[in-house]
Amino acid sequence: MFVLLLIIIAVLFGFGFLDPIWWVAAGVLVYAATRHGRDRGGGRSRSGSSDLGDYRDYQERRNRQERWDRRYSRQNRARWRREDRRDGEHGRYA
Repeated sequence: MFVLLLIIIAVLFGFGFLDPIWWVAAGVLVYAATRHGRDRGGGRSRSGSSDLGDYRDYQERRNRQERWDRRYSRQNRARWRREDRRDGEHGRYA
């Protein structure tokens, strides 16, 4: 499949010397092929299944959630410390 894609791109590039619209077609084909490869996880897994892309999506979502939790838990801890200091100034612990 990959070899066929390269041959088609080469032919379209060759036709580009006759009419520049073929260069545009070759460029669109290259863009679509590379974009499709990135969307599916960058390649095939050894078993030939498409689970690799799904697993990477899961990892990205999990990492985003962990960053979110860390960011806002730090902000909350700082806010809680500020509130505790303010409460201490007003004689709550006295």
